[in-house]
Amino acid sequence: MDVIEMLKLNVLQGRRNRYDDGLEDGYYGQPGVEELVYTALEQGISVQDILVRGLGSGMEEVGRKYDRKEYFIPDMLAAAEAVGMAVEVLEPHFQREQFRGKGKFVLATVEKDQHDIGKNIVGIMIKGAGFQVRDLGIDVPAERIVETVIQEEAPFLGLSALLDTTMKYMAETVELLEKKNVRHKVKVLVGGAPVTREFAEKIGADAYCKDAFAAVEQLDKFIQAGWANGC
Repeated sequence: MDVIEMLKLNVLQGRRNRYDDGLEDGYYGQPGVEELVYTALEQGISVQDILVRGLGSGMEEVGRKYDRKEYFIPDMLAAAEAVGMAVEVLEPHFQREQFRGKGKFVLATVEKDQHDIGKNIVGIMIKGAGFQVRDLGIDVPAERIVETVIQEEAPFLGLSALLDTTMKYMAETVELLEKKNVRHKVKVLVGGAPVTREFAEKIGADAYCKDAFAAVEQLDKFIQAGWANGC
């Protein structure tokens, strides 16, 4: 089995490094995602191939298993953490390879909302899919979100909310994008437990994403349709 296939397997096992057990027995002590990424780089495999063919393909299979109820939230978290470890190793190599990725993605949990687990999973997976992620964290006012979108010239924005009472700040952010005359330059994705497709349509978002897998799939659809940097 080559290193890319081993990467995919270890993403499926949720193994960050050799000290993780994995979802099945018999993996402890074997190279995990961190060690395998270093091996791939030493073998001259490009960052893009590691991200797309290794980590991305692995997470796609995690998504299919999750949809089939073969994996559950703890399994998905373990896989996402393994991908996050890999992205940390790869980030210094992005500029060296002039790896621009698929585009910039600004991500935030909206104002007065302190929840970040779902947002963090989305950020990790989108990085693993080849996007440049600027995560603003939790409880972020609309003004800061829009300011960052403008400064970064980001073609994608993700907004998360886990409370009914904070969903209104998603609408406020979309409205502010309009007021700043940049709404036409950015695709807005919204998600979180109380968020629905109907709500997304009501506030003028471009997509509702039920989970991190849906977010990655939707972003790739935008890319395939030729959307990047507001064009």
